[in-house]
Amino acid sequence: MEVMNTLFVICAGLLCVSILASSMSSRLGIPLLLVFLIVGMLAGEDGPGGIVFDSIDTVYVIGSLALAIILLDGGMRTRAENFKVALWPSLSLASFGVLISALVTGLATAWLLDLHWLQGLLLGSIVGSTDAAAVFSLLQGKGLNLKRRVSATLEIESASNDPMAIFLTITIVEMLANGQTSFSWSFLAMLLQQFGIGGVCGLAGGFFLTWLVNRVSLDTGLYPLLITSGAILTFAVTNVLGGSGFLAIFITGLVLGNSRLRSLQNILHMQDGMAWLSQIGLFLMLGLLVTPSEMLDIALPALAVAVFLILVARPIAVLICLAPFVFSWRERLFISWVGLRGAVPVMLAIFPLVAGLEQAQLLFNLAFVVVLVSLLLQGASLPIAARLCRVEIPPIPEPLHRTSLDVVVESDYELMVYQLSDANWCVGVALRDLNMPKDTRIAALFRGRKLLHPSGSTRLELNDVLCVIGHARDLPALSKIFSTTSVPRHLNSRQFFGNFVLEGSALLDEVGTFYGFEVPAELSGLTLAQFCTRQLGGRPVVGDQTEWQGMCWVVAEVVDDEIRKVGLKWGNEKDDQPPEPTA
Repeated sequence: MEVMNTLFVICAGLLCVSILASSMSSRLGIPLLLVFLIVGMLAGEDGPGGIVFDSIDTVYVIGSLALAIILLDGGMRTRAENFKVALWPSLSLASFGVLISALVTGLATAWLLDLHWLQGLLLGSIVGSTDAAAVFSLLQGKGLNLKRRVSATLEIESASNDPMAIFLTITIVEMLANGQTSFSWSFLAMLLQQFGIGGVCGLAGGFFLTWLVNRVSLDTGLYPLLITSGAILTFAVTNVLGGSGFLAIFITGLVLGNSRLRSLQNILHMQDGMAWLSQIGLFLMLGLLVTPSEMLDIALPALAVAVFLILVARPIAVLICLAPFVFSWRERLFISWVGLRGAVPVMLAIFPLVAGLEQAQLLFNLAFVVVLVSLLLQGASLPIAARLCRVEIPPIPEPLHRTSLDVVVESDYELMVYQLSDANWCVGVALRDLNMPKDTRIAALFRGRKLLHPSGSTRLELNDVLCVIGHARDLPALSKIFSTTSVPRHLNSRQFFGNFVLEGSALLDEVGTFYGFEVPAELSGLTLAQFCTRQLGGRPVVGDQTEWQGMCWVVAEVVDDEIRKVGLKWGNEKDDQPPEPTA
């Protein structure tokens, strides 16, 4: 009993310290995941805590479960429409990108540390994939609103490249354990098996859980548990069948998150908490497992490997894999920089230890240093890199709170809560004049401590709290009316899109006549939407820009892959005054 209580005190104490320490993350400008890792290291045998923890099997089992939950949450928050603009680039990075990065890093490591080329390739495979937990956490934690093409590529890549890294690592570990020195055709067959079985099981698990949740009547708090247990069952069964369980559980989450699902918003809130618990627990364990004093001897070569991976191997992989696709050089540069390494490389570095390979401890220490450098250098610099590469777009306003209303599953009704500030144009406006979307209603209006019964003549006041019932599809329109968000100056809508935002259906000839520039014959008759699509190529997204006739044309709104609005800026994105319109 005393041992059990001591264990509870240690675990709960570390969890509380990690959560409280996370408040320092934004002040110090360091990634939140690195805070959890540092807390674990301080509690370990080389830190003030002095806890000796060397159970590799425990870390492997609990770590795999934690990664599965993190990927489930990431899949549920990935919108299916992102695949329209980022599926093939993401898959290219998740497959060939990992291979290229592993090969380049492996050869450099073997030369630098005088290792066998296969041992070097093993390290390259271990650190070859970007980490979903790190990418999802840092992109959300930093509050970055990236161009859809960039964010979708990073999210899908990080969630789908783990199977390739795991496959390469396991294959090379088995080769070294069996004394093999060359690859065979079975390598390709096993790769197809991992991806094929993982994809099929993930789709089957996702559709079955969607059907089950919508057919079974349970207490609200049980739905997240049903989904989590069902997704983990899919993960385990896929592994038993010889497929990639990590790919399967991500696809399961993707299907669930993009289906009409009973109590979806409540499920997402619960999943968010479980994903955070998994990340904290995983990084705490990894911090406890590592012995920092053992890394001093290999600190410099490990740092060299990390820098080489960040500045050489990752950019080479990105340049090759994204060459066939429409990305600007700034977007390619940012994607190259956001090759974040997290828990997966450290988890994979445990495999050689379990197999008892020669140099296994060296490989583990090298992988750990690479992760530390990646989180510290790349993670901390994400906001700066996003601004320098110009991949940010003005954030979309959101309600203070939203939750599902389970009237009927097919209705998709939600309750959205807003509070008005002096930045809202609707303050002082009567409710009947708001022009709200169809099938939306203001269910309640709180003014101070009073609950009012709103009518069409009710005028909104500063600090009013509104409870609005509507569909999820109406969220953008409602947020434009009731929501506000503080943004830096460079992301102010006028600063970003220009002083003039025109309809995509406007004719380029008419705009040219109005502002006094000549439209070439080959462009005559085109709408602004057609013109921008022709100039930009591929699938334009909000924030895409093209310069023409001394003006910067910015895509301001896209609906169903069609440009609806275009912004005009003069003076090459500077705040110059536009020319006077001509008669």
